[in-house]
Amino acid sequence: MVVSVSVVVLLLVLTVVFLRSGGLKVSHAVVCALLGFFLAGTSMAPTIQDGAASTAEIVSSLRP
Repeated sequence: MVVSVSVVVLLLVLTVVFLRSGGLKVSHAVVCALLGFFLAGTSMAPTIQDGAASTAEIVSSLRP
């Protein structure tokens, strides 16, 4: 749960930055959000979640 909340916050911050800089139009942001909601309801959702969790584990295990 912590990983998904932090990913959502990161994506929200990136979206706001892109919207403010003019690199992302509101219509594009809406389409991306709708895609995320529809993907969450598919059978691919557990695979995507497992992939994100594995990536987060790998990144967190790296030591600079």
